[in-house]
Amino acid sequence: MTNETKEARVLDAIRERRDLVNAAIDEELPIQHPERLYEATRYILEAGGKRLRPTVATLAAEAVTGVEPMSTDFRAFPSLDGVDVDVMRAAVAIEVIQSFTLIHDDIMDEDELRRGVPAVHEQYDTSTAILAGDTLYSKGFEFMTETGADPANGLEAMRMLATTCTEICEGQALDVSFESRDDILPEEYLEMVELKTAVLYGASAATPALLLGADDAVVDALYQYGIDSGRAFQIQDDVLDLTVPSADLGKQRGSDLVEGKETLITLHARQEGVDVDGLVDADTPADATEAAIDDAVATLEDVGSIAYARETAEDLTERSKGHLEVLPESGSRELLEDLADYLIVRGY
Repeated sequence: MTNETKEARVLDAIRERRDLVNAAIDEELPIQHPERLYEATRYILEAGGKRLRPTVATLAAEAVTGVEPMSTDFRAFPSLDGVDVDVMRAAVAIEVIQSFTLIHDDIMDEDELRRGVPAVHEQYDTSTAILAGDTLYSKGFEFMTETGADPANGLEAMRMLATTCTEICEGQALDVSFESRDDILPEEYLEMVELKTAVLYGASAATPALLLGADDAVVDALYQYGIDSGRAFQIQDDVLDLTVPSADLGKQRGSDLVEGKETLITLHARQEGVDVDGLVDADTPADATEAAIDDAVATLEDVGSIAYARETAEDLTERSKGHLEVLPESGSRELLEDLADYLIVRGY
């Protein structure tokens, strides 16, 4: 099967699952009193997004049980111990947790755009945005209690979600602390990325296995699949921030570089002797010209920093796919493998 065929299969799988997730969000998170709060919670969810984490979750559920893609109702998914589980509700829980992190990240970073539209705090106000994020956070746990899974399995899934949220905050704290340091090591960056981004991918893959009663080896393997794929995903995001046109990104290209955020790319460049802080002469992303970003990217390419980031993402992806060997062979397992590849070749 060609790479183009694999990517087409993955995109089809994402699209059909995204439609199901969007319908479930409409059902699980209606706009109710007080309307302004719930309009704000829905705003970021309706602004777009591929629903990658719910895609991972639903594929993992299928792969654990060995069923073929889209052959089983996610609202009543037969577990390994005979109990029907609402896997879709768990997938929605993960997606709303993701949206909570985006709202709060945008507030802390003072970002004006998200997915090509005004960020929640810009569209509404900061207080409403904070409350919307908090509401999504609590709704995630509420949804996770309502999957119908065996109580012991449901408790473990709740524990994983709680630990994941704590780790996301730890990762964000590390990211903030990096802004005042110029001696960050690549290993520290990868730790931050694991906590801030990858753990939610780990939970996306492992939570269905927990709910469906899989053994510890399968749960752990799926979690590590998500961790390695999630780290590769974030590295690809760092590459895209520099290489994708602003109109396609939905924000100013090179914003991370202008704002002084460390990435694997800039850390490698520093080790190669590049004055990263002086690459773009602009105080804010809005002040940076496309020509200045082009020159900065050319410098980073010349010293091999972008290639280094891509190679690291490829290595992590190969490792992630190796964790799936504990699963029975199925079309769903193949799609999980192909999805890992897609995460490091995708654009916007």
